[in-house]
This record gives sequence, C-alpha cells and structure tokens, in this order.
Amino acid sequence: MLFATLISQPAAAEDAPARKILTGWIPYYSMKTALPDALNNADLIKEVMPFWYTLKYDGKTKATFIADLYQPANPSVPIAEPLAAMRNAGFSIIPTITDGTTKLVLAELLKKSSSRTQVVNTIMNLVRTNSYDGIDLDFEGFAFVDGNATWKSTAPGWIALVKELSAALHAENKVLSVSTPYVLNPKDAQKGYFVYAWADIAPYIDKLRIMTYDYSVSKVGPLGPITWAERTVQYAVSIMPASKVFVGVPGYGRDWVTAVSGVCPANVINTVKAGAKAATFVMRDAQSLAATYGAIPTYNEQYGEMTFSYEKVYNGTTATGLSTSCTASRTAWYQDAKGWALRAALVNKYRIGGITAWTFGM
Repeated sequence: MLFATLISQPAAAEDAPARKILTGWIPYYSMKTALPDALNNADLIKEVMPFWYTLKYDGKTKATFIADLYQPANPSVPIAEPLAAMRNAGFSIIPTITDGTTKLVLAELLKKSSSRTQVVNTIMNLVRTNSYDGIDLDFEGFAFVDGNATWKSTAPGWIALVKELSAALHAENKVLSVSTPYVLNPKDAQKGYFVYAWADIAPYIDKLRIMTYDYSVSKVGPLGPITWAERTVQYAVSIMPASKVFVGVPGYGRDWVTAVSGVCPANVINTVKAGAKAATFVMRDAQSLAATYGAIPTYNEQYGEMTFSYEKVYNGTTATGLSTSCTASRTAWYQDAKGWALRAALVNKYRIGGITAWTFGM
C-alpha cells in the first residue's frame, strides 16, 4: 500500500521541465535585434507579442481599421517570414494592438454598442486572417492622452469591450491579453490608472501585463522601484488568479540632465537643459555609456536598479555662429540583470504567470 502511494505521487519538481516565465514584445522597428534575441532564448520563452498593429478610425467611412506597422518598416521581409520563425520556435503569437486614434475617439467609440462591436469584429478579422493565438490590447490613450477626468466615464465602455472581445476570442480558443499601466488597491490613497478597471475585467482576460516602468519620466529617478512594482502585483493577485499576472520589465534606461553650466550650442540648446525630456538608451549599452565618461554604475538596494552620474561637454556654435561650450551634469537609471532577476523573483513569490520584456533585443 505504501509503495502504491509513493508511485502515484507527482514527479519531483526537479524532474519536471522548467516553466517558461519569460514573454516579451517584438517591435516592428527593431526586428533585426528583437526577433533574433527571442529565437536565441526560445528555451526561456513561452509567448511573444509582435508589436505590429495599431487601431485607427476613418472619420469619412465611420469605421475602425487596423493599420499594419510592420510592412512599411520591413518592406523587403514579408510578414510570413518572422511568423514562420516564431512558430517554428514553438512560441504562442499574441500580437499587440495599440490605440492609434486621436484624443477621446476610442473612448467615445466604446460607449456605443454598435461601434464597440465594430472594434471587436475588426480585431477578430486580424486574428483569423493570420491564425494568431490571441491578441494583446495596449490602449494607452485612455491613460496618457484623454486625461484622468474622463476615466470614470470611459471605464464602462472599456469593460464592455473586454467582455465582448473575450467571448469572441474564447469561442475560437484564442487568448485575450491586456497590457496596462499600474493600478493599485482602490482603498489606497494612490490608485494608479484605475480606468483599466482590473477587478471588473479580471473574469474575462487570460493575461494581464503590468507596465511596471516609467515611474520616473519628467524627473530624475528609478524606472520602476521594486517596492512599487510589488504593490501593484499584490493588488493584481488579490483580484484575479495569479497565473494571469505578468510583470513588465524595461530593457531601456533613462538619462536626465540635472544641471548645465555655460551656453550650449544651438543644435542642443533645447534638449540639453535641466528639466528637459530624458534621453533613453538600451540596457546593453549602459556599461559602455558609463565607461565613456568614467562613471561607475552602482546598485541601489532600495529601488533595485542601477544608477550613475557623469558630466558631458558639448562644443559647437551659437545661433549667430559664435563658438560656445557647455557642460551638462547627467544622471542615468536602468535595470540590469540583477534588477530583472529581482523582479523575476516575484514570479516565485506570488506564483504569477511570468515577466514581460519591453522589449526583446535591448
């Protein structure tokens, strides 16, 4: 009896194949780096999200359509080629659709049953035509364009869209994924981008990809502090099965100007100034950027990220042709392999679905 009990037990964890926890985006504009990176790491990757499509609205025909961003950027490589490579690697292919409409257009479309159904049909046509495994919605206009005063009125239409699209996709055994900025517990003072109504869409989605980055954009600071990332994961797993939740990790860093002395040349005077929009760099270039200016990156334990500061001299001429020079103090933040590992540890801690890289190839 004891022997029978023993042999009926599931195999030990070390005997089971490792769960593939890495997913990520493959943008149309970086196919030469993103796709090879994904294919070279197929042992870690379960699914990929080609970042190739955007939803548009034709005001003349009063119809939505999906614009193909891949073909104009890669005219000499037919779309069938990367799709075949991804399928041969065993990836599930769940393309991302962004919101390519102008301010408030999509929000208004989703408030009407007829136009909402039109959006669903447009998306389903794309999935069927290309035999995709599902679709990923990355509708960021709600959060970053429309303004937070619209969120309460937009949320019901968004929820209705997710519910209707979910039914259509699931009827054909397809997956519905959504990618959104962070949302926090509504009981907390900081609620995040509550327009995405995680608790309401939870029963209908298969995957939630949380953009736990861009915490600091206009001001110098970490891309996504680990404690902040963990808070949004904690909320997500409290309202939906943990297996649906994926933590977004950034493959880029940001580099801010903190101070300037002297008069900068005309070609950089608008960008090299304190408070200007940060420059970005890919993770693989972080060490060389620091080394170029004699900086030594240090790991910040509080945020779980790397940072370094340096000075850069800009020489040139003024708008009137006079020689000039300025020195900018700059500070960079990024997440290296240690930072990614720290976020991957959330997979084990909360038994979530995995992590999602923005993007492969960085």
